[in-house]
Amino acid sequence: MTLRHLLCILLCLAGLLTHAQTDYPPLFQQTLAGTQVQTDLAMEQAFLVPTPKDMAGGYTHEVHKQNWKTLADAAALYRLTGEERYAAFVRDGLLAYAEVYRDWPTHPTARSYATGKIFWQCLNDANWLVYVSGAYQDIYDWLDPAVRTKLNDELFRPMADFLSIENPQFFNRVHNHSTWGNAAVGMIGLVMDDDELVQRALYGIPTDELPADLRDDDSGKIMSETGRAGFLAQLDLSFSPDGYFTEGPYYLRYALSPFLLFGRALAEKRPDLDILAYRDGILGKAIDALLLQADPRGDFFPLNDSQKGMSLYAPEVVKAVDYGYYLYGQDPSLLSLAEVQGTVTLDTAGLAVATALAGGKARPFRPKSIAFTDGPEGDEGGVGILRGYGADSAATVLVMKYSAQGMGHGHFDKLSYSLYDDTGEVVQDYGAARWVNIDQKGGGRYLPENQSWAKQSVAHNTLVIDRTSHYDGDIRIGERYHPDLYAFVTAGDSLQLVSAVSEHAYPGRRLHRSQWLLTDPVLAHPLMIDLFRAQGDSAAVFELPTWYRGQLMATNLDYTTNDTLAPMGADHGYQHLFLEARGKADTTTATVQWFGQGRFYTQTMVTEAGDELLFVRPGANDPEFNLRRDPGFMLRREGPSSSTFAAVLESHGSYNPRVEVAGDPYGSITGLELLLDNADYSALRITHRLGKEWLLFLANSDPAADREHELTINGQSYQWRGVHHLITSAHASK
Repeated sequence: MTLRHLLCILLCLAGLLTHAQTDYPPLFQQTLAGTQVQTDLAMEQAFLVPTPKDMAGGYTHEVHKQNWKTLADAAALYRLTGEERYAAFVRDGLLAYAEVYRDWPTHPTARSYATGKIFWQCLNDANWLVYVSGAYQDIYDWLDPAVRTKLNDELFRPMADFLSIENPQFFNRVHNHSTWGNAAVGMIGLVMDDDELVQRALYGIPTDELPADLRDDDSGKIMSETGRAGFLAQLDLSFSPDGYFTEGPYYLRYALSPFLLFGRALAEKRPDLDILAYRDGILGKAIDALLLQADPRGDFFPLNDSQKGMSLYAPEVVKAVDYGYYLYGQDPSLLSLAEVQGTVTLDTAGLAVATALAGGKARPFRPKSIAFTDGPEGDEGGVGILRGYGADSAATVLVMKYSAQGMGHGHFDKLSYSLYDDTGEVVQDYGAARWVNIDQKGGGRYLPENQSWAKQSVAHNTLVIDRTSHYDGDIRIGERYHPDLYAFVTAGDSLQLVSAVSEHAYPGRRLHRSQWLLTDPVLAHPLMIDLFRAQGDSAAVFELPTWYRGQLMATNLDYTTNDTLAPMGADHGYQHLFLEARGKADTTTATVQWFGQGRFYTQTMVTEAGDELLFVRPGANDPEFNLRRDPGFMLRREGPSSSTFAAVLESHGSYNPRVEVAGDPYGSITGLELLLDNADYSALRITHRLGKEWLLFLANSDPAADREHELTINGQSYQWRGVHHLITSAHASK
C-alpha cells in the first residue's frame, strides 16, 4: 500500500466520522468505511468501457467485472451517505455504457452456447445486469427524467431483450445460468416499472414463442419436462423441498445471489407474490442447506463441478448469512458466522446483523448431521452428511452422495463419499478440472479433462465395474435415474449410519453402500466404517478407489513399482491414470497408512484370495498439466459376479516437524472380519489393539426402525430392533 493510499484511507475514515452514520454499529460502519475507501480510489481513475474481446481473466473481462462492482458500491454509498458525487459517478458510468452497448456485436470469442456482448457468455452479462440494476434503483429517483429515458431505451431494455428473447437457449433453461438471466431481466424490469419484463422473468418465454429446435431437448438443460421456465420454475424445480440445490453447494453458493436479490426486490415491489414464503420458504431453506454443506474448516463439499476452496467466507455467502438472518427468523447462530466473515451487506439486512452482533446476540454455529433429499419432490436420492466429534471436540465429517445427476454439472459418482476433519480433506472428492477466471487455463472455462477425468466414476471414491463409468458416462441415462436412500440413523452420538442403493448405475447390478461413524472413548477420533455390496449375475472386474490427501507411509503387502508409466486404459477416466505400483493381497486384510496435514490415517480393508492393491495417480494424456497429481489406491477384485468390500478408516496421532516428534503414528485397529454377508444380513467384527471389540450388524433387506431381527453366527444368537446394531465388548473373544 502506498503512502498516498494510506493517507486517503485515513482521510476517508475521518470524513465518515463526521456523518450521522457514526451511529451505525461497528461492523456496518467498518464495512461502509472500507467500501468508501475503495470506491473513492476507483473514482479517481478514468472510467473505462473497453470493447469486449477477452475470455475470463483477460483485460476487458476484468475491467467490466470491476465496473459492475464499483457502480454497485458507489450507488450504495449514495443511498447511505446522500453524497451526490456517488450518484453522478453511477450516472456517468451508465451513460458511457449506453453510448456503446447497442453497437457492440456479440463477443468475438464465440466460445459459449450463449455468447454475451459485454462478456464471453450471457451468464456474465446477466451478472453485470443483476448488480447494476441494484445500482440503478439506488439513483433512479435522483436522475433527470431525460437521462432515465435514455438509459432505459438505449441500455437496459436492449440488454434485457438480448438476454431473453434473443437468447432463449440461455433464458429458458432450468439451470443456475437462467436464474441469473431471469433475475437480471426481472430486476431491471422492476426498476423501470416494465411489467412485460417482470412477467417474462417470472414465467419465461412461452414455449410456442421459442424456435422449434429449442422446444424439446433430451439433455434436460433447455426446458424442464413440464415445459416451464422463468424464476418461479427455478424455485420449483432446482431445489428439493428441504433446500438442496441439484447442481450442488458450489453452484448453490453462486445461484443464491440472484435468487435472494430478485426475491427481495419482488418482496418489496410485488408483495402479492409473497415470494419469501413461496414453496414453504424455499429460499430460507436453501440458505440453511448451503451453510450445512461445509467441512470443519468452512470449505464447501466439492460435489459435482466445484472449485475447491470456495467457503462459508466467500462474498456471496455474506449475503446468504445476512439475508438468512434478516428475512428468515433471526437465527443467532448465523451471527457467529457473520462475525468471522468480518463484513456485512450495505443494506437493512447487513445493518440488522451488525446491530445484533453489537448487542451480543451471537451464538455458536454448530452444524449437525443431516440427510438432504434431491429433486423437486424430494424423491431423487440425496446427500447424507454425518458429523462426529472426537475426544478433543474436533469434528469428523463424512459425506455420501446418492443424488440425482445434477444436470450438466453432475458427475458419474453414485454412492461416492468424501471425508473431512479439522485438518481439511482426508479422503477427497476431486471437484472440477477448471481454473476459474484464470486466463492461462482456457480463459476460465471448464477444461477438456473435466469431461474425460473429473466427471468419470474412477475419479471418485466409489465402485467401478469393468472400468466403465456409472450410466456408461452418458448424461442422458444419468438424468433418468438416481440412487435411493436406504437408511439414515443419527440417534445417539456413538454410531451414525448413512446407507443408499443404486439399481441403475450398471445394468443388471445392484449397488448398496453403508457407512458409519463410530465414536468411542478408546478412539481419539471417530472411526469410519464402510460396507459396499455389489450384486450381479455375470463375472466382472471390481475396482474401489480411495483418493487420499497426503503422503504414503506404509502398507502391509509387498508391491512392485513400475519404472515405466503408461495409461491404464483408453476411456472412462482410465486414459488419465498411471499405475505406479501393484501388490497381491496374501492376508485377510490389507492396510494403507498415510500422513496428511499433521495427522496419520490408516485404512484397513477385508481382502480375498487374488485381490490386488493398485497405487495410482492422474497425469496420463495430460499434455498441458491440467490435472492435479493426487495419490490414490484401489482394491481390485476380478472374477465374481457379486462381491462385498469392507473397510475401516481411522485417524490417529500427529507429527510436529518443528520438534521432529511423531505421536501414535500406527493405527489401532488390529482386526477386521466380514463374519456374514448375504441378501438379508451383513456382520462385521472390528478389533482394537487394547482388546476392545465391536460387532456391527446391518439388515440388508429391511431398513424399518421397528423391525425385529435375529440371526445366529458361530452358534451365537443375536437379536435387535432396527436397521443396524452395535455390540461393544471390552475384551476380544478367544
